[in-house]
Amino acid sequence: MLLPLVWLQRLLHREIQIVLFLLTRNKPLTIALFSLLFFPGVFLHELSHFLMAKLLGVRTGEFSVIPQALGDGLLQLGYVETERTDIVRDSLIGLAPIIAGTAFIAYAGVAQLRLDALWNVLRNGQVELFWMGIRLLPAVPDFFLWFYLTFAVSSTMLPSDSDRHAWLPLGLWMIVLLLLAVFAGAGMWMLQNLAPLLDPLLRSAALLFALSNIVHIVLLIPFYGLRQFTAYLMQVTVH
Repeated sequence: MLLPLVWLQRLLHREIQIVLFLLTRNKPLTIALFSLLFFPGVFLHELSHFLMAKLLGVRTGEFSVIPQALGDGLLQLGYVETERTDIVRDSLIGLAPIIAGTAFIAYAGVAQLRLDALWNVLRNGQVELFWMGIRLLPAVPDFFLWFYLTFAVSSTMLPSDSDRHAWLPLGLWMIVLLLLAVFAGAGMWMLQNLAPLLDPLLRSAALLFALSNIVHIVLLIPFYGLRQFTAYLMQVTVH
């Protein structure tokens, strides 16, 4: 569920940027509108870095949610300066946006919009009941607000390259420790004691990532159509 979200996020961001640029024909204005659209998610992303660093006793520096255009056409929507420490604390600071993002999606998507019920209906093959639920969604109180916030947060919660700098060495250490435990004869004990604890956690995470995928797909279709229609009216070709 996580890998499709990475692809869908990049694809949707591209379509939104193209539509905004076609409508404005102004790069700074496009950046400003794009940043404003995702501001709630960017703010939560950077705030989660900041709070996790404070919680772990890591010194922080400048905090910014002002977009900056980088080289090679990249756009930095925000950043928090943190002190480099050990790989465990650096990994947790980098992981903070996913933790905060999935917690918010759980509240907005499950508690407010009840998208988990729709997912379970679809998973059980009850397609007609699923589409009936989709048609009833706009009647949910503050539906458009919660849907927008779910989209903005889920589309900005994935860690950046700098957030993941400590994940590889930590992952290698965890694999080594796991292999040592298995060779020491603890494999069956882990299956009996750790797997039952991890299974519901991973299932919940998969559900939240699946909800994020659905939100991105729902928005990708109209944005792609709007991009094609705008390009046709303006007689331009978008590659």
